[in-house]
Amino acid sequence: MNLPILPTISTSFIVLSAITVAIGWGQIKQRKIEAHKRTMFVAAIFALIFFIIYATRTIFIGNTSFGGPADIKIYYTIFLVFHITLATIGAIFGIVSLVTGYKNNLPIHRKLGPITSFIWFFTAITGVAVYLLLYVFYKGGETTSMIKAILGF
Repeated sequence: MNLPILPTISTSFIVLSAITVAIGWGQIKQRKIEAHKRTMFVAAIFALIFFIIYATRTIFIGNTSFGGPADIKIYYTIFLVFHITLATIGAIFGIVSLVTGYKNNLPIHRKLGPITSFIWFFTAITGVAVYLLLYVFYKGGETTSMIKAILGF
């Protein structure tokens, strides 16, 4: 199997981010506040590395369109739009969660943190599913502009 290097690396970083969020969640449940802060910072760095690789690849190379069967492309597209929406919401929630945590705005942070983590777990899971559909289960389609890769025009 010949997997593309940049999507494989970027997907690995989003998985690492989700794993560290899970570790950080466990730490705060055990009242290990300083460890939680460090772990969540590392999770944010992993997510940022993912985003830098993804954005750079999108700008300079393009996005890979779905190369699987035409009869399931619509389901893939709906799933991809759901993933992109979830990732965007997760990123916004993540930034707000980090800021409220570091500013000790704990009433908001405590309410938002679990929601953010849940969204981030689903973002990572759906991101891995997109990766598998594009590069493992089916051979990726053409590499083209983001709009054409996502919507097909």
